[in-house]
Amino acid sequence: MPDQTIATKGQPVLTLPGAWYSDPEIFAAERARIFAKSWQLAGPLSALQKPGDYMAIEILGWRVFVIRNREGALKGFHNVCRHRAGPLLDEGRGHCDVLRCRYHLWVYDSDGNLRRTPAFGEADWFDKKDYGLFPVKVATWRGLVFVNLNMEAGPLEAALGDLIDECAPYPMEGFTFVREEVFDIACNWKTYTDNFVEGYHIPGIHAGLNAMVDMENFRTTGRNRIVVMEAPQKATSIYGGVWTWCFPNMTLSVYPDGMNTSRILPIDPKRSRLVYNFYFRDVAAEGAEARRRTIETNCAIVREDFGICETAQGNLDAGRYDRGPLSPRHEDGVRYFHELVRAALAV
Repeated sequence: MPDQTIATKGQPVLTLPGAWYSDPEIFAAERARIFAKSWQLAGPLSALQKPGDYMAIEILGWRVFVIRNREGALKGFHNVCRHRAGPLLDEGRGHCDVLRCRYHLWVYDSDGNLRRTPAFGEADWFDKKDYGLFPVKVATWRGLVFVNLNMEAGPLEAALGDLIDECAPYPMEGFTFVREEVFDIACNWKTYTDNFVEGYHIPGIHAGLNAMVDMENFRTTGRNRIVVMEAPQKATSIYGGVWTWCFPNMTLSVYPDGMNTSRILPIDPKRSRLVYNFYFRDVAAEGAEARRRTIETNCAIVREDFGICETAQGNLDAGRYDRGPLSPRHEDGVRYFHELVRAALAV
């Protein structure tokens, strides 16, 4: 379905078509034109300190991993054996001395070269050099690891856009990864993203957050690949700092004492997974309880969005809703996100 909505003076600024939130063809186009070509946050660089350390993730069915090789460089590959598509590593983070497919025990080195094919037999047409692992592009930024399935992708810094300047005042490299939390939500990835990139819903959904921030001066701005949310505090709390979203599906909230990141991962047109990582400046034992409370408070706010996002998804699925008007005061982030989606899908 073509989307001809263009923001011009005197014309309404409307949402994406409601059908785009459940249409399998739109979902397939997003997979091919957005997620197959964009830089994706993989995790903390601190998880890859020694040769053999790895992290393995999934991006819309593409299983990939990053590993530190024997020379200390980071290498990325599809988690797919070239024999019969078996996996080499379980999803998550760990250490691996030998990259061995679990299916038929083929062995690769940490540069992706095929080294051993146990009991394969003699075949004059077969050459191990032709069956190395499929590579993915890897880059790092301020203690975070990113991957891109497109080996011709441009530099990570260009994709991060204004996020680089927004985070410049904060000592992110000095923060230590502490915990990961994973949530599954029954809505399209755009439904949740729409919710994340605006503060308009805070008074109605987040009573605790609403009590701590000055909503009269809440500002949301979309520009150069990111959305920035600025919320002055009524009193000192965990909500200080800057809240950001970076196209297509990364969030980063950073404050003087730590930060959290998330990946908004599509599962199918009507389901998504949120992977949150929490980092802190001070990880002394005596602060463990305070860190736990901070994480639990953040997770509680995330969960508060689930009911409204899932109900909105049901209404989108029902087919009566088409498009709605976007608030110029509160929904500039939604407007900008939708512009980036339209541009990526070329419609």
